[in-house]
Amino acid sequence: MARLSGLSVSSTVSKAGFKSVANSVGKLLCAFACVVAVGSHAETALNVKTSWIGNTFGFGDGAWTQINISAIAVTPDGKVYTNTPWDESGAEISVYQNGKMLGFAGGTHGWGNSGGNAIALNHKYLYAAVAVDNEGGHLVGQGIWPPKGQQWFGVSRRTIGDIKNVAAFQAAARPLDPHAQLATGFLKINEVDTENKRAKASASDANIGGLAANDTTLYASDTSNDRILSYTADSMQSKASWTVREPGRIALAPDNSLWVLSDTRTAKAPKLLHLGASGQQLDDAPALPPETVAVDVAVDAQGRVLIADNGPRQQVLFFTKSGARYAMSGMLGERGGIFSGVAGKPGPQRFNGLTSVGVDAKGNVYVGCNGTGPNYEPLGAGLGATLESYASDGKQQWQVQGLLFVDGAWIDPARPDSVYTGNKRFELDLSKPAGQDWKYVGFLSNRFKYPEDPVFHTDQWPGLPIARSLKGHTILYLTDMYADHLKIYRFNAARDGEVAIPSGFMADRGRPVENIPNAPPGGDWIWRDSNGNGRFDANEFTTNTTGTKLAGGWGWWVDTNGDIWRARDDKGIFRFRFGGLDAQGNPIYSYSNLTAYPVPQPFTELHRAIYEPDTDSMYATGYTPQLPGDKNFWKEAGRLLVRYDKWGTGKPVQRYAITLPWEPNARPVRTAIGLTVEGQYIFVVEPVGAVHVYDKDTGKEIGVMRPGPEVGSTSGWVDVPNGVSAARRKDGEYLVFVEEDARGKVTMYRWKP
Repeated sequence: MARLSGLSVSSTVSKAGFKSVANSVGKLLCAFACVVAVGSHAETALNVKTSWIGNTFGFGDGAWTQINISAIAVTPDGKVYTNTPWDESGAEISVYQNGKMLGFAGGTHGWGNSGGNAIALNHKYLYAAVAVDNEGGHLVGQGIWPPKGQQWFGVSRRTIGDIKNVAAFQAAARPLDPHAQLATGFLKINEVDTENKRAKASASDANIGGLAANDTTLYASDTSNDRILSYTADSMQSKASWTVREPGRIALAPDNSLWVLSDTRTAKAPKLLHLGASGQQLDDAPALPPETVAVDVAVDAQGRVLIADNGPRQQVLFFTKSGARYAMSGMLGERGGIFSGVAGKPGPQRFNGLTSVGVDAKGNVYVGCNGTGPNYEPLGAGLGATLESYASDGKQQWQVQGLLFVDGAWIDPARPDSVYTGNKRFELDLSKPAGQDWKYVGFLSNRFKYPEDPVFHTDQWPGLPIARSLKGHTILYLTDMYADHLKIYRFNAARDGEVAIPSGFMADRGRPVENIPNAPPGGDWIWRDSNGNGRFDANEFTTNTTGTKLAGGWGWWVDTNGDIWRARDDKGIFRFRFGGLDAQGNPIYSYSNLTAYPVPQPFTELHRAIYEPDTDSMYATGYTPQLPGDKNFWKEAGRLLVRYDKWGTGKPVQRYAITLPWEPNARPVRTAIGLTVEGQYIFVVEPVGAVHVYDKDTGKEIGVMRPGPEVGSTSGWVDVPNGVSAARRKDGEYLVFVEEDARGKVTMYRWKP
């Protein structure tokens, strides 16, 4: 067992606005024998209960709700088929009925394949919009993948009885190759040159915007080329082409006429068109109400037209033939959706980001939402999928939820049974069985009131939460997947309900924040909402003039006093001290109230720095000359953890050092991707969700938590630097939350030492 020698901290030159504590501190002494816990020893399995939050299904029986729903198609008996460009575990095309996931198609994830934004059915086939690429030219096969520099957009046809089965209509290029078999049921409609920067930037415009089918004909919206195409349903031979400006979703009426949304790409408000069976425009289509943003259209057995309105109404609108034209005859949903009444409070008929609507033979209505709507760039996968069923009288019959992706969880310090994630709040009732012990109670991002919320402008997902109680107020901090910046939010329940109000922002590199309104170029700035309107006004930014660029590094931490800590690889540790709350309730941080600490020995590179004010202890992780990093594992916490006591005195003392899990060649990989400190313990998470628990006083490893049968004894990849949090309850039980990429949830371990 190796023992670390005394450590020293070198002095640094103070920069303007910095308080350096690195003045010849001298050698650090181990106050206790240094403890080294080597990852290769036999582990002790801790007695934990496994649960989860954020998904109707935990994967214990192999089911989960996909993380996004972009389009739906409904059979007469109420089976709902879905499509979306991306679900992390390959359920882009799925099927649900009566609140159960019945299965998914596969073949839409990996090996160049992805889903899309349209889907249609007839009695024999499922038709789904898909995309095919060659993964940078690495996939080669004529007729199977596009040539290098190209991407295909088109339709995949499957059998309705088993949607995993490709319904071929052309010969296989390589009969024994399963990828070639997939291509036998693929109809190419568009090909995009991805080596042309302008074409690549608009590649998503080549997606198929809508599909409709009966037993003789398939209709497809070629949105980018202003045309609706028709094909024979069985042979998939081209039949006709009609000119429609930017066509989107299509619905077939009982008389074989088509209802089409037009002007769906560039217009603020799409239009509703009615086309005859031969493509001629009919003059009975209604003008949609002001502020309507139509995103989907369906027709019921009575001939009523249903419009999913993702504008401020957040409703499904019904139109019925009245005389020579159609007129609005009703609606489903509270006007204003989830933002009406108590803003952000979910519930029946409180829709949030409508993407799709469908109806079965009995008149039951099905609504798909994803928290933002079909156009969810740069969010990547929406803000949480829901699929709901309503009877003809408006009563909710069932709902499935896939609410979380690249997301963590953190207990609200003011409410022990309240949990924040990146942009949601849940309440716990731990007396209930696993998976039934959580309830979705708050959606935090109001795009109508706070359209400049950085959730919508900075990265593909809201971020990983840290919640602190400061001056009697809960403040929410969100780190992003790549540790580029820190978002800060405050709350005002009386005025904004569950909604988190944009309050502050610390920018790192320039590119990830280039879409922030009025942002100074180049990044490296702080914003505070000094006038309280939740917008990024030009006079609210402070740029870094210290002379030291603060971009880079993986370690963000907010301690219980509200100080923000940043571990910056080989640049040191930087501490933004909490300066109180301003008149609006925003926490105050400034470059003039910043302390710089050098990288403490033995580290050459520091990836995390977690400070505990109550004990004046620093828990630092990273790499040393003896335990170097690997450039292929760039988010990891590191290979060594050191606890330093008396950190704030300027003469810190090393208490112990722990070697962390590090087997990058193992299958699955075993490294330390993140850590947190809570109560008596340190919790270190591996990329596959296993959590190592160490006593924080001695450094001794207590044991390991692993996913239980409630979640299929498995976890998706922990793919973020802040992927684990913990909370100690009054009865001594610990709740440990782990980000779980794969299946739309956060894993929750319950452990009572």
